[in-house]
Amino acid sequence: MATYQKILVAVDLSNESEVVLNQARLIADEEAEIHVVYVQEPMDNVYVGIVPQSAAFSSLGDLESQLGDELKQKLLKLGAEFGFSDDCLHILHGSPATEIHRFAKEHDIQLVVIGTHGQKGLQLLLGSTANAVLHGACCDVLSVRISADH
Repeated sequence: MATYQKILVAVDLSNESEVVLNQARLIADEEAEIHVVYVQEPMDNVYVGIVPQSAAFSSLGDLESQLGDELKQKLLKLGAEFGFSDDCLHILHGSPATEIHRFAKEHDIQLVVIGTHGQKGLQLLLGSTANAVLHGACCDVLSVRISADH
């Protein structure tokens, strides 16, 4: 059976990211190029319609930049724990599925590994990042089920 040589592992920087990374490592070729990706959604996209557009929220960009710095540190720490070089760790900005698709295409990724909680009912109808990644991917996608006890 052929193994994957170029893998993108999408993480959310929670403790569950370790489960997804471990699964990716299990199926990766020993010499595989593994990219660990976190996508930071713009705060104005996340809070559109919730946060009023006023002078009180004009510093949203500063807050977003500070959050970006904290996320980068978390990603670097996770990468160090798993032995990844910094050039394989990426923070992207935008819609998670869109950015994962773009990165995969630009880097000739053969497999995207992403965690999922196995949503049901209304959550399933609303969709999830894993579902969106699956339906627009230019390569194989491995959805790693995250159990409720993580």
